[in-house]
Amino acid sequence: MKLIHCADLHLDAKMTASLTKEKAGERRKELLLTFERMVKYASENQVEAILIAGDLFDTKSVSATVCHRVEEAVLGHPDITFFYLKGNHDTGHFLAELRQIPDNLKLFGEEWVSYSLGKQGKITVSGIEFSEKNQGSAYHSLVLDPAKFNIVMLHGQEAETGAKDKAQVIRLRELKNKGIDYLALGHVHRYREEPLDGRGVWCYPGCLEGRGFDECGTHGFVLLQVEEQTGACTRQFVPFALRTLHTVEVDVSGCMRTGNMVERLETVLAGEKIPPRDFVKIVLTGSLDVECEKDLTYLEKRLEQDYYFLKIQDETKLRVDIRDFLLDESLKGEFVRLVMAAEELPEEERAAVIRCGLQALAGEEVAV
Repeated sequence: MKLIHCADLHLDAKMTASLTKEKAGERRKELLLTFERMVKYASENQVEAILIAGDLFDTKSVSATVCHRVEEAVLGHPDITFFYLKGNHDTGHFLAELRQIPDNLKLFGEEWVSYSLGKQGKITVSGIEFSEKNQGSAYHSLVLDPAKFNIVMLHGQEAETGAKDKAQVIRLRELKNKGIDYLALGHVHRYREEPLDGRGVWCYPGCLEGRGFDECGTHGFVLLQVEEQTGACTRQFVPFALRTLHTVEVDVSGCMRTGNMVERLETVLAGEKIPPRDFVKIVLTGSLDVECEKDLTYLEKRLEQDYYFLKIQDETKLRVDIRDFLLDESLKGEFVRLVMAAEELPEEERAAVIRCGLQALAGEEVAV
């Protein structure tokens, strides 16, 4: 039997943090289309069940279009069983909008619910939606048949540190030696698999599509193939995102003009071989002379046509050599000496003030 484990699709996410209104709307549609592509993939590859381990949706109110398309995807594939466990972003709005719950849509609640799969019922899918009320007792109340292949679905943070977005903490140590073969988790947006105990593993499939530059890299879902008779299981991460997000650091030390930086950036990007459909964040690093001419807006405009989305983050440091100005009797020299004497300002702040001042004295547009 083949199953798909996915999570954190965040359908209907606003996507407006970095994108224009038009591109944010386009990207929202792409999240939905990727979900539909995954269902089509399942149908074409004889996948019998899709495990959605939380955060299918992103907001309290889901648009009618998204509700209808998800409903149609479920109803249009009666040969696939959809197991939907709500996450901390899911509110139940989608379920309330359904005329009735489709027979092939299986749900969970605040007590353990188990379903049987396979011709002989030797595969079970169990899950519980954590709340403040049940998290303390949930671990003790989980009872599984060790003779079956046991899949358990949960949504939350697997460690005591780093929990966010009001997600519950999953205490893995209390799930050991419970007879779990595959612990299907959701909430962490990057693929990760680790042993749970001598029998089973726990796994985050990550999100289907990266939505921000904190979600760079490959995204997709996990494809499981379980042999019902023996309980043998193979697992494969399937890259599936329409677009990938990349962060590229470029050291521009020694560049004195924007044109020099363009050449440096183009050389590095050519080596990265990033597809034009992807997102790119360029992080400028290194040390620049305080008199360096640097136009970030021009750099972005020059390069953005090569990718779906591009932004530049400036993390360069400015270098001021006071010896270059000690004997300079011009207004520029007097200005530099005056700023460098202001010891109450941090060194980097003094360098920034000098850069802006020198640009103004040269009649250039000041890049703050």
